[in-house]
This record gives sequence, C-alpha cells and structure tokens, in this order.
Amino acid sequence: MNIMVMAGTKDAANIIEKLSSTEKFNILATTTTSYGADIAKAAGADEIISKGLTLEELVEVIKTNDINILIDATHPFAAIATHNAIKSSKITGIKYLRFERPLEDLKENDLIYEAPSFEEAALKAEKLTKGRVLHLAGVSTLKPVVEKIDSSRLFARVLPSVNSIQKCIDLGIKQENIIAMQGVFSKKFNKVLFEEYNISLIITKESGETGGTLSKISAAVELGLDVVLVTRPKVAELENNDIFIDLDEIVDFMLKIT
Repeated sequence: MNIMVMAGTKDAANIIEKLSSTEKFNILATTTTSYGADIAKAAGADEIISKGLTLEELVEVIKTNDINILIDATHPFAAIATHNAIKSSKITGIKYLRFERPLEDLKENDLIYEAPSFEEAALKAEKLTKGRVLHLAGVSTLKPVVEKIDSSRLFARVLPSVNSIQKCIDLGIKQENIIAMQGVFSKKFNKVLFEEYNISLIITKESGETGGTLSKISAAVELGLDVVLVTRPKVAELENNDIFIDLDEIVDFMLKIT
C-alpha cells in the first residue's frame, strides 16, 4: 500500500518508523525543510519530498505516486497544511487520517493568559510587563511579536541553524538576545535559563508534550513569571475526519485496513 505522511515533526517520524517496521507500506514523506527530510529518512521513509507543497502540487503528488492513504502528522499550528491535506484527499478520493498531539492538561493559574494569535500575545505581553520577554515558539512566529515589543528587551530561543539565527537578526533581534539551542528541555533547565536571562514573561504555544509546553509553563509559573499561551488554530474541516491522538492506535488502524 502506498501512503503519504506529511511529516517534519517527531510524531511523524515515530509514525513512519512504526509503519516502516511492518514492511507493509511504501512510505512517501513530505517535509518543508531538509532537517525534517533527514529525520523522515532516518525513520524509514522510502521517498521524501523536502519542500512546501501547494494544494495543486499535493494533488499531483498523490496522483503520480498512486497514494492510497494520506496521514497528516504536521504540527498543530500548521493549519494551512492541514487544510490543503484534507482538500487534496477529497479531490483525489483517498483516505485522510490526522494525528493530533493531545492537549496538555494545564491547571488554571492566574499567571497564564491565553491568546488566539501571536499578534494578540504580543499585545498582552506589552500590557503585562515592561521587563524582558522570552519568545519560545520558533522563529516562524517571531515577526508579529517583534512588531509589538521593543527588540532591546525581547529574547528568542530558536533552533541553532544559520537560517533561524539570520531570520532573528533580520527581524532586529540583538545577537546577544538570541538563544540558539535544540531540544525539548526539562523544567529544571528552563528555570535556570529564565533566571539567568532575568526573564519576566514568556510567550509560547500549545504544542503538546512533544513540544515541551508543560515544562516551559511549569518552570515559568514556579518562578512567578507571566505566561502568554497561544492556543491552537481551529481547522473546521477536521470535524468530519478520523483523528488519532495515540501513535499506536493510528498504526493499528493502518494494519487493519491493509
């Protein structure tokens, strides 16, 4: 069976690895970066397309590769990718499955403020503090924050890649305010980092356990810092599709229908 996995996340790599180990599937993985492509390849994908695909390109790839099932394991904030995945599946008449990271069970706390977008998050941060703000949501979401918060007190933790660091500099972030490191860090590590940089508030997004959301928020709350949490975008089309929040369940489903 030919399947496409829209990848680029750790979740997608785990799905590819599990499906590949069964030797029942020919797996085509799509990613938007070469880094994501390397992860998918290491996980066992048979073929990889490492560039962003438009709706028309997705449809063409599905037809050309005779894809039977599309598994959308993109990031919870990749709403456009999910929208295009659903639409391309309908156009081509193939099965669509969505793997959705489960939401964190966050306890209510007066230090945590929710925002529907990064623009709103930046505005909220401006009202809450005149101190240092640490952006913990990736370089791709940094622009609307930079537009609202003075760069002299804005810090960003981003991947240690040339592209990420250059984007920060191009947006006006001071070099000494760029924290380039990769990984999902523990609460203990985050607490030390926040204290060392004298952070007053963090901006993050609801990325689930895989994205380390809880360890970031827990560290901030224990230090008495404000947290502005950007909530996941809603994709209305998902309501009528199969959604899985457990890796083993989606693999078991795939094995049953082969």
